Amino acid sequence: MKANPFVILLIVFSYLVGCANKNPASTENDTGATGTAVASNIAVPDSFETGKVIPHVICKVDAAQSYALYIPSGRNKEQLPVIYFFDPHADGLLPLSKYKTLADEYNFILIGSNNSKNGNDWSTTENIWNTLFEDTQKRLKINSNRIYTCGFSGGAKVASYVALNHSGIKGVIVGGAGLPDGTPAGNFNFTFTLIAGEGDMNMTDLIALNNELDITQTKHRIIFFDGKHEWAPKNTMNTTFEGIQFDAMREKLIPQNDAFINDYIIKSKKRFNDYSSSNSLINAEQECKLSINILQGLTDEVNWFKEKEASLLNNAEYRKQWQAQQNLLSTEQNMKAVYMQQFQNGDKNYWTKTISELQAKGKEQTPEGAMYHRLVAFLSLAFYSISNQFITSNQNNQARYFVELYKMDDPANSEAWYFSAILNARINDPKATEDDLLKAVENGFTDKMRMEQQPEFQSLVSQIDFSKIESRMKSE
Repeated sequence: MKANPFVILLIVFSYLVGCANKNPASTENDTGATGTAVASNIAVPDSFETGKVIPHVICKVDAAQSYALYIPSGRNKEQLPVIYFFDPHADGLLPLSKYKTLADEYNFILIGSNNSKNGNDWSTTENIWNTLFEDTQKRLKINSNRIYTCGFSGGAKVASYVALNHSGIKGVIVGGAGLPDGTPAGNFNFTFTLIAGEGDMNMTDLIALNNELDITQTKHRIIFFDGKHEWAPKNTMNTTFEGIQFDAMREKLIPQNDAFINDYIIKSKKRFNDYSSSNSLINAEQECKLSINILQGLTDEVNWFKEKEASLLNNAEYRKQWQAQQNLLSTEQNMKAVYMQQFQNGDKNYWTKTISELQAKGKEQTPEGAMYHRLVAFLSLAFYSISNQFITSNQNNQARYFVELYKMDDPANSEAWYFSAILNARINDPKATEDDLLKAVENGFTDKMRMEQQPEFQSLVSQIDFSKIESRMKSE
């Protein structure tokens, strides 16, 4: 298999780190506020059912755009804080379904865009945001002083883009990615919460961004969880909600709630003690750092965490664990650089051996195992990106090579099998196409419309049982 090495590297650089939108965001200054996100609720708000996720609210000015909506149970009379969610696959329902109980607990409106997705350019993103914002501001009772954006992967970059280009966003929550490509860390007028799965291939990039923010005036924090490149679990997002509530108390946007603060302190101290008892000193130090960040200016109890952190930093065992962690992160970055070069070579034996070794080592429940798991995920995204580009440009032989590597590296990924089905349809092999589509469905593929509209499948309608394939799809 031969492919232009420059093209391969260009594809990988363009797609890795969150599958971002096509063009970099433009910002005029460190504050990033080039527009306005604050509008008055001139129109009379609509009456939406509370305590129930509404999957599709059609925007009044553009029927092609919609959003998922959740208003906390029984709360529809007062202006409430709001979080706008951006999923990389335009699935506004997904994050709302995950976090609706948190919305009830903290009295937040949740809104998920059904149009924002990976692959949109920034002008399209701007149009989606403006339509979404205008519609929701007119139809919902929103506290204009407490507007937040949240996104995962490519959606994280959208969440950041909105805050960078529209004033009035109080805080940004990002998972799996950070700022739009080419945007440096700066002195932003919003709080920045980064969420990183310890098995996420972009974890090192989020750590690097957090370190860059450390030398700015931006209020920021990073939260880790035991998981991969995915929306954060509810308990992790709960910590995020706690953080933005404490931020609001600090800024006098809501009254200080001492009972709430004390409850957090009790739980955080327990987590610290549990980490210390199990000799997980890196996690213990992270707990201290997060609690100092969250509690600063609200309670003298913050000094307890400062003392514990200072003690840890002088602890020889902690320094040993910290150095081992830094060595792993450096190793990970070096291995990624090696793989970037190997994408050009087309040596299947190399990739077969490499993938097998990474998968085996990634099963170990150790920091090293987590690193190898992240590298498997890194290759998955790379193979997806390269395969997608070659399929789009009809370079079928090159696409086939990378799709096979994609299936080998990430066999539970529905997209790998869907790509394989496209290539088999192009060589008029209906059985292989149907088998691949069934594998895609088995691994979570549910996009009936995409399958029905895929040009390659149109000529095989009479030879493939699409009704059987659709019947096996899990309901969304």
